[in-house]
Amino acid sequence: MPPAHPFDATYLRDGDDGDKLKEECGVFGVVGVADAANFVALGLHALQHRGQEAGGIVSYDATAGFQSARRFGYVRDNFTSQRVMETLPGELAIGHVRYSTSGSKGPTAIRDVQPFFGEFAMGGAAIAHNGNITNANALRRELIERGSIFQSSSDSECIIHLMARSLQRNIPERMEDALRRVEGAFSIVAMTRTKLIGVRDPLGVRPLVLGKIGDGWALSSETCALDIIGADFVREIEPGEMVVITAKGVESHFPFRRQASRFCIFEHVYFSRPDSILGGRSVYETREAIGRELAKEAPMDADMICPVPDSGTPAAIGYSLQSGIPYAMGIIRNQYMGRTFIEPTEQIRNMGVRLKLNVNRALVRGKRIILVDDSVVRGTTSRKIKEMILDAGAAEVHFRIASPPTAWPCFYGVDTPQREKLLAATMSEDEMRDHLGVDSLKFISLDGLYRAVGEAEGRNAKCPQYCDACFSGEYPVTPADQVDNGFEMKPAAE
Repeated sequence: MPPAHPFDATYLRDGDDGDKLKEECGVFGVVGVADAANFVALGLHALQHRGQEAGGIVSYDATAGFQSARRFGYVRDNFTSQRVMETLPGELAIGHVRYSTSGSKGPTAIRDVQPFFGEFAMGGAAIAHNGNITNANALRRELIERGSIFQSSSDSECIIHLMARSLQRNIPERMEDALRRVEGAFSIVAMTRTKLIGVRDPLGVRPLVLGKIGDGWALSSETCALDIIGADFVREIEPGEMVVITAKGVESHFPFRRQASRFCIFEHVYFSRPDSILGGRSVYETREAIGRELAKEAPMDADMICPVPDSGTPAAIGYSLQSGIPYAMGIIRNQYMGRTFIEPTEQIRNMGVRLKLNVNRALVRGKRIILVDDSVVRGTTSRKIKEMILDAGAAEVHFRIASPPTAWPCFYGVDTPQREKLLAATMSEDEMRDHLGVDSLKFISLDGLYRAVGEAEGRNAKCPQYCDACFSGEYPVTPADQVDNGFEMKPAAE
């Protein structure tokens, strides 16, 4: 029988119920250290939360030339093998972990796994891209009509083909030339035989940071990956900046027209690891501040604050500290849950969340519980967690969400469901509360979120300080391909 409601379906795939936004991709690069690929593998391991479908590393050695390895699955299962790592010699390497935000959906094709490599007249280059190109379909059509032959379905391959057609003198200049044709979000780590290159799009939607390790340098999506290799954080790559790193040091310039930054605010809420630093702010402290703001905006008399692990934990601690209500681990996460370990029959799929989370019955029985989570996407997980808490004997269940309602899809490198599958796109807050079957449901306001990330006056409606399109429907770059496919933008009058 079909589900009674379109949001009732369980989206369990490889141990994931599909009710969380996928964290785009992660990029990492190192130059000037022996066995650079080993450092890249460690960096990618630290960035695994940003992409768990597949990963790849490209290295360069003067004797062996460019070498690459691309694999499905986790970094720990592929790039800890001495046999594999010995095939990636050299003092220069880049890597990538991915989710399929573009390209093939469902089973990942190995041809879509980055980094991508191209051989040019002045030598080879490899490129790893975090983000999404919003005019990729138009570029792809144009390039194919002019004779380009694509090997993958990824939007990132467009950059390689644009570089190949550029008439500029060297690879960094060709990359600049190519990226001026690209719309959307991109944080890029690339390499030639002698250079490590990092670029952020003019709005700085996705993160990219620079680190120093001994006499060498590192580029990373997040600072937590610098920590794992013992690199010192130097600074963030600025929006619209290109850095070219060689044995002589770091050269920086700004090839794009300067614009006001629109960094993704959801990096603060969920995507980045809590031990990373974004914009000079600890992600953990920001999430705790979000919880405090949420407690001010949506207080509730209750016996216990419980996080939905692990992403709701810092906000739950902040809510507890602000409200004075005790914090406790009412839900325990199975830390060894990866891909479903047995054939996912219908019975196993129906277990869904129980494979990953279990209620601490002794703590919640008879209690009025406030559950703090980072977001509600489809609502399938929230409903199941509520049922588990009630089954364990809780007297009341109240949800507090550390982000505004997610009502619009992201087109800048996040694997978001279609808009009609987002709970907040079709329901009011009260309707969502009734659908989830909880005693109360409250989201932090958009202004409250901005205050928590350090904007004391809240959101500047005329010129928002962050990209918050998934909440507001206000896209800083028009998603041209999606509009061509029938996506309806939010009317300007709203």
